[in-house]
Amino acid sequence: MEKSSQISGFYKLPPHDRLKTVQQLAGLTDEEVATLGNTGALKPEQVDRMVENVIGVMPVPLGLAVNFQINGKDYLVPMAIEEPSVIAAASNAAKMARVAGGFTTSSTGPVMRGLVQVVGIKDPHSARFAVLAEKAKIMEICNAVDPILVKFGGGCKDVEAYVRQVPNKPKHSMLVVHLIVDCRDAMGANAVNTMAETVGPYIEKVTGGKVCLRIISNLADRRLMRAKAVWSKDAIGGEDVVDAVIRAYEFALADPYRTATHNKGIMNGISAVTLATGNDTRAIEAGAHAYAAITGTYLPLTCYEKNENGDLVGTIELPLAVGLVGGATASHPTAKACVRILGVKTASELGEIMAAVGLAQNFAALRALATEGIQRGHMQLHSRNVAIQAGATGDLIDKVAEAMVREKKVRADRAKELLEELKQK
Repeated sequence: MEKSSQISGFYKLPPHDRLKTVQQLAGLTDEEVATLGNTGALKPEQVDRMVENVIGVMPVPLGLAVNFQINGKDYLVPMAIEEPSVIAAASNAAKMARVAGGFTTSSTGPVMRGLVQVVGIKDPHSARFAVLAEKAKIMEICNAVDPILVKFGGGCKDVEAYVRQVPNKPKHSMLVVHLIVDCRDAMGANAVNTMAETVGPYIEKVTGGKVCLRIISNLADRRLMRAKAVWSKDAIGGEDVVDAVIRAYEFALADPYRTATHNKGIMNGISAVTLATGNDTRAIEAGAHAYAAITGTYLPLTCYEKNENGDLVGTIELPLAVGLVGGATASHPTAKACVRILGVKTASELGEIMAAVGLAQNFAALRALATEGIQRGHMQLHSRNVAIQAGATGDLIDKVAEAMVREKKVRADRAKELLEELKQK
């Protein structure tokens, strides 16, 4: 078959036939086709309904972070991630935090923003006043869209309006109306987007402008999650380690090139919990990094200080728009099981747990970087995977892995050589 990405009617085919088409085009083996077609916990028809042009699934390992004590309650935390050492690091950080009482968390509530863009207004500041004068009616229109959400205490709670200037185009100003919506235990995208679309014509009438985009914002600055932990200096290796972690944090505070990796480490933990519970990892990542830059300077999402006892105090604050109803959280069997493992009752509780995991993950990374370096832990875990791929079993897995780490040669070819040497002995 001629290799072309232009495939007429591809979306109409059942998944099995799509996979056969791809096999011919890409030259896949029968084994590769069988791997792609194995949908695991999901039935093929479920997968086909979740996204378009389905040919299979992409599984990632699912592990449990242990030792977490948050607000006096113990949690087992499911984490879905392909990167080694992340789950182990979070578990170890949580274990050390338990010495001083674990994590304490809080949140601002499950509130999201819906944005309505209005253009073509000659007097945008006057139009802003007109919108604010009609706040009650705008909220009424929005809340009529989702009476169930209103019944459970949610709905549109406020309306804000801002005149925005297009950079380098002084004549191109617009009015942006913000719908402030309490989404309760939903992430809120469907509810907020529907409200924004429904109220658009009325906003056009009020302002005399033309409504263009109507969409939720992933910069969820009204849905902040906060977590705090104290790590006893004795539990983490002494006051020198406390000082080293603070210096590592100050590096991220001073240099944006370090800040990016600092915040990536935080999201290692948060994104893994997000994926495990069927929430939107892209929305979470976008919101977190946008919040890190909300002052105009890209900053760390965590902060570290020393208390009067010389112990390390870590805090984190970031937006986490997660839900327990709707989407994959409600339809994916693995995600549903992960939510049951967590035992959470509200979306805010889930978000607070995720903030605690992000703080734990970041502390573990900073402690490792500031003391022995990050690579040793990575190599230890990665070496076991390489040894297994080389064919090692039982006790030989650890022996091959340890030898590779000693030599600093964690490679498939070296693993095979070491395995043969050990077998001959």
